[in-house]
Amino acid sequence: MAAKRIGAGKSSGGGEPNILAKISNSEIVSQGRRTVGDAVGVSKKLLWSTGKAAWIAGTTFLILAVPLIIEMDREAQLNELELQQASLLGAPPSPVQMQRGL
Repeated sequence: MAAKRIGAGKSSGGGEPNILAKISNSEIVSQGRRTVGDAVGVSKKLLWSTGKAAWIAGTTFLILAVPLIIEMDREAQLNELELQQASLLGAPPSPVQMQRGL
């Protein structure tokens, strides 16, 4: 048994199309569809541009900032090691070593 759509095939009197057809063919609905289409296009472009910008920012961070962070960590470890060695040998730490340790 086939389901019948409400209002399908009915006309509102003297051969005029039904109300749903009138609404869907109206100028306001056409303008709304165009506006939605334009909004979707702009959203896609914005999303694409945002993705490209995020890619550029991420790779720039990996290339420039990560090696700098690693090198600063190595230098801090080296300074700490020098302070430990100086204290084991019994020599008083020099003022330069004390400043580096802070």
